[in-house]
Amino acid sequence: MDVKQIIDYLAAYDGRPLKIMEVCGTHTAAIFKNGIRSLISDKIKLISGPGCPVCVTPTAYIDRCIEYASRENHTLLTFGDMMKVPGSSGSLSEAKGNGSVNVDIMYSPFEALEKAAGDPGRTYVVAAVGFETTVPTYAMMVQEAARRGIRNVKLVTALKTVMVALEWICENQEDVDGFICPGHVSVITGSDVYKPLAERYHRPFVVTGFEAEHILASIYRIVRQIETGGAAVENLYRNAVKDEGNRKAVAIMEEAFETGPAMWRGLGIIEKSGLYLREELAGYDGGSRDLYQDMELPSQCRCGDVIVGRINPDECPMFGRGCDPVKPFGPCMVSSEGACGIWYRNVH
Repeated sequence: MDVKQIIDYLAAYDGRPLKIMEVCGTHTAAIFKNGIRSLISDKIKLISGPGCPVCVTPTAYIDRCIEYASRENHTLLTFGDMMKVPGSSGSLSEAKGNGSVNVDIMYSPFEALEKAAGDPGRTYVVAAVGFETTVPTYAMMVQEAARRGIRNVKLVTALKTVMVALEWICENQEDVDGFICPGHVSVITGSDVYKPLAERYHRPFVVTGFEAEHILASIYRIVRQIETGGAAVENLYRNAVKDEGNRKAVAIMEEAFETGPAMWRGLGIIEKSGLYLREELAGYDGGSRDLYQDMELPSQCRCGDVIVGRINPDECPMFGRGCDPVKPFGPCMVSSEGACGIWYRNVH
């Protein structure tokens, strides 16, 4: 079918109401950019998932980063989207503004190695946040540090695996009918990793790219599977995603990291969803485990429901009223990849 036929089919859909989750924040942004909701039937509801690692980073992690950045002869290196995430007593941006911390924006984790090698009297602490997409880079960086004997580098990790979160959603959210799988993550994991979830929970999982026609095709394939009683994994992004994934990247990741429980801001602790440096690399760990404390969100903040697709962001009572991208309160408003931030820029 061509794109016009797919649009006509989805616009005319008149079956039972469906909820399809796009897990990745980049897909959420592309859906708004291309007006996809306006092209499909009102009976097909697109909901956002936990596709933004910054948004699910807990309070205790931010507090640990600020504590390191406050130490003498220490510098915290972070990507820019972490600066506004609120900790228990403010964000990194606020702490930097009042001159109480040493924080530098990095564009690659490997910057830490060159900085540390050139300034052995200072410890460079890397705020390592991300999903499977970025974990191999952090693994290679710390392995290179060990190879070169650079000891004044630390990682404070908030690295998580989307796959475990998807299993948690399948187990706890029975009304999600199908999943548009995260494209960037799938480049690393491959598409076959979704097969056990599709079989166990009898829901379709479709891997796709980020252009409008890619997303429309994935919605069409999910709807067709549901209509015919199917629950399979389909890979519509074969130019980037192999069924078996990037085995070399996965091997590098597994060499450096092991799984453990992790706090997801707004959701709570999910077992085996966190990634932590293995014992042989423990000297580079800046205290990443057991960061379970999270700010108790007020009852009117519905970020926990947004992250698992129970509500749309604009259904939260705080959306645009005490919580916006300039001064975010809830985690989903913090990052450009967060569902609330995307919705605010497009519907507010």
